[in-house]
Amino acid sequence: MPELPEVETVVRELATSLPGLEIAKVSVIHDDLLREPPHGFRNGLKGARFESVSRRGKNILLHFFPPQLLVVNLGMTGQLLFFAPHRGGDKPDDESPTHPGVVFELGAGGKLVYADIRRFGLLRRYKVDEWEAEDARLGPEPLDPALTPADLQMRLGSSRSPIRSWLLDQTRIAGIGNIYATEALFRAGVHPKRAASSISTEESDRLLTAIRGVLSESIQAQGTTLRDYRTASGEEGGFRSSLQAYGREGDPCRRCKTPIQRIVFGNRSAFLCPSCQPGP
Repeated sequence: MPELPEVETVVRELATSLPGLEIAKVSVIHDDLLREPPHGFRNGLKGARFESVSRRGKNILLHFFPPQLLVVNLGMTGQLLFFAPHRGGDKPDDESPTHPGVVFELGAGGKLVYADIRRFGLLRRYKVDEWEAEDARLGPEPLDPALTPADLQMRLGSSRSPIRSWLLDQTRIAGIGNIYATEALFRAGVHPKRAASSISTEESDRLLTAIRGVLSESIQAQGTTLRDYRTASGEEGGFRSSLQAYGREGDPCRRCKTPIQRIVFGNRSAFLCPSCQPGP
């Protein structure tokens, strides 16, 4: 958390605000968020102009001129907040982020702030060819029409990992975390501990449909806020009330009324309906 829908929501907001703006000053408050010395990070981005904003998996890609990328991974509790120039670059004190880590002051006024209470996130600069090599290590995008049910089943067939663990592996498919893996498996009627290689053709088709459905619906609702996630404008996501399995231990299944169960494997909680998702 945040996962693909949350990151996509932030990207869509920033894509309408940042292009054309220039970074006037960079303040590094917590250098453990970086993969290089703070002075190199500051000097490398000062004067850079935002060209575009995109997403790859759970990563926010900020593209600049002169050509380079700043890749932002929000970790567990990161927020990338935009404070528009017409507001003087600041929100009222009671709306300002309480745990800023890196602040980008913009030449036209306003600022972009990376805040992170637990500081598991990461901001890393890449040359274009460096990022291309990193990008190649990630799996396909689940919303990419080029990923077919047959392709998904072929990828699943080479692994004996539990299907939930397979979905969380960003080198196999990019962007899915525990919330949406849980929800997609519930929709598809697949137990999270089933071996990936055991998924049938019909189940693979159903699972891909479920993945795309839950991701698209969450994007429409601007993501899921359980605690820390905020959009780039500081708003909460609205998908939490639509969750059918994740975090609902003991509540009745919305299909069959059987209580939702929580199990733990791979050091992560999984939620399922034992009736709708029969065990392996």
